[in-house]
Amino acid sequence: MTTTEHAASSHVHNGTAPEPVDDGTGVIQLDPWLDPFKAAIVKRYALFKDWKKKIDHAGGYDKYSRGYEHLGFQITPKGITYREWAPNAEKAFLFGDFNQWDPSSHPMKKDWNGVFEIFLPNKPDGTPAIEHNTKVKITMILPDGSRIDRLPAWIKRVTQDLTVSPAYDAVFWNPPKKYQWKNKNPPRPKSIKIYEAHVGIATTEGRVGQFTEFTANVLPRIKKLGYNTIQLMAIMEHAYYASFGYQVTSFFAASSRYGTPEELMELIDTAHGMGITVLLDVVHSHACKNVLDGLNQFDGSDHHYFHAGGRGRHDLWDSRLFNYGQYETMRFLLSNLRFFMEEYHFDGFRFDGVTSMMYHHHGIGFGFSGNYNEYFGDNVDLEAVVYLMVANDMLHKLYPNVITIAEDVSGMPTLCRPVPEGGVGFDYRLSMAVPDMWIKLLKEKADDEWDLGNIVHTLTNRRYMEPSIAYAESHDQALVGDKTIAFWLMDKEMYTHMSDLTALTPIIDRGLALHKMIRLLTHGLGGEGYLNFIGNEFGHPEWLDFPRQGNNSSFHYARRQWNVVDDQLLRYKYLNEFDAAMNKAEEQVGWLSAPQGYVSTKHEGDKVLAFDRGGAVFIFNLHPTKSFTDYRVGVPTAGTYKIALNTDERRFGGHDRVQADGRYFSTPHGWNGRDNYIQVYIPCRTALVLVLDK
Repeated sequence: MTTTEHAASSHVHNGTAPEPVDDGTGVIQLDPWLDPFKAAIVKRYALFKDWKKKIDHAGGYDKYSRGYEHLGFQITPKGITYREWAPNAEKAFLFGDFNQWDPSSHPMKKDWNGVFEIFLPNKPDGTPAIEHNTKVKITMILPDGSRIDRLPAWIKRVTQDLTVSPAYDAVFWNPPKKYQWKNKNPPRPKSIKIYEAHVGIATTEGRVGQFTEFTANVLPRIKKLGYNTIQLMAIMEHAYYASFGYQVTSFFAASSRYGTPEELMELIDTAHGMGITVLLDVVHSHACKNVLDGLNQFDGSDHHYFHAGGRGRHDLWDSRLFNYGQYETMRFLLSNLRFFMEEYHFDGFRFDGVTSMMYHHHGIGFGFSGNYNEYFGDNVDLEAVVYLMVANDMLHKLYPNVITIAEDVSGMPTLCRPVPEGGVGFDYRLSMAVPDMWIKLLKEKADDEWDLGNIVHTLTNRRYMEPSIAYAESHDQALVGDKTIAFWLMDKEMYTHMSDLTALTPIIDRGLALHKMIRLLTHGLGGEGYLNFIGNEFGHPEWLDFPRQGNNSSFHYARRQWNVVDDQLLRYKYLNEFDAAMNKAEEQVGWLSAPQGYVSTKHEGDKVLAFDRGGAVFIFNLHPTKSFTDYRVGVPTAGTYKIALNTDERRFGGHDRVQADGRYFSTPHGWNGRDNYIQVYIPCRTALVLVLDK
């Protein structure tokens, strides 16, 4: 879900975080150009405070967000209580395997708020009235006398038997042995390096991968590559596998197609034991429109958790839109976040489709120019923005080390400033313009036509003190219909010339070199965090396409070919080795957590770009044919520099043209805005990272 991003990043001044004020105007102290929109900022903050008062009246964040401990199935020593909010229904009954699917033997009582309730005492032998792993449903009588059957909205386990029906069954999940956590959540990473992953495609075989396989086979790869954070996609249960998890049907159920809840817990626990943070790709921007196994028309009305009519429908995604201004919807969504933090020990969330949430037009057919009027006018859906403020405020109050990331293409100012300042409260936003730039360059420009000024502008065009996650490509670019960077660079020969037993052709040589340089340039200059999609670290040789009617339900492209990177005769190993070295160099230098890089050189004729960040000096020669001897580069500090990373090393598929143990001595003379300079040999299509030799 990506398009061209316009970050409203000019007109911000340097300084420290603003003094706390309780009217939402703290953000204006950081960016005076927001002052004309003060009334809009104050208004949305006042709406946030109104919600906060309601929540405080209900017991505060801690109690209000534990709806999953009140609604749905609650297991006590004496029996099972089941509650469901369904105000439009006249009557409701619980039925399932436990009562031979008798639709009338277990009636529920309705309270003043439309919540139905039933208590099932334990059997005489002390065992629960509903057996573990058996099917259940709620059936309701509507005002017109008709009867509807639904899956419980707060159910924690649903399963699908495609041989019978594509619709899901709700399952009462009460395993006799609860999962025992072994590891604590790791500390929040200072420099966040994210490995975006999908469990189902993480196997070489043509089937759905399992949690247990990911734990055993993929987690060690991620650790070895040096990523400190995993972002798990498509975990919330979704009826259609090919939706990539974006058509959620059961919000509290981890997808059963990958295994059991306990196996997901083990995956997260194991990652934590490796020191790896785990984020959930959460979808609160919309919901699947399925009726039989989703939330749509749950109690027979059009407006249960959603807006009624057109406002409650997303035409492009063919899905339902939440009514964020409704008390029970707010409780449902906040409790959903809390559930995954408490029950599964996730460390935070990447919020999908934030642009769609924040604007009435959902970003459909709207080109954001960066004009501030686009962010504070009638186009803004204040209820949705305030929901995001409440969600972020709650998470950061209850979990000081939580991480929240916004998938926003619009460049909304204040998105990544704390809520008490008047911000929306996210920790990071995704720099969605960066991959678009790289793909556009590879599609439309010859190497000697690359505009270094535009590359630098796109990589650095982000709002001051609003951190961003940079990436050269994510799952969006991997999907069929698009092409990965490796494919754009080498698709003509990826199936014929990636073996070390074949001659290194100009296409493969260029592809390996630019693949490394694009990633390093994005990593070094593009943001305060970095993201890679599973398999792209080694230039995965094929796109991603889930089984669907259009490809005869084939799994051929819904997998990751680990075999090609593990084959020591193939050149994919070089890209993989470089990725690990790049992350290791960042860990040693810490450039992602350092202030934005200072670009000292961008020579359009030479195609040489140089910048320093966190004390490290980055030098890129993007010229296709020209190498330079004694190229002068400004450095931030006087001293002797050594190589921390060299893309031209033979172990990275390069040519070893730069002396590995070389030293570069600074000269005390101003150069390109720096007080000192060094002179380096920088071959064509090579990048160096230099650090002080201490």
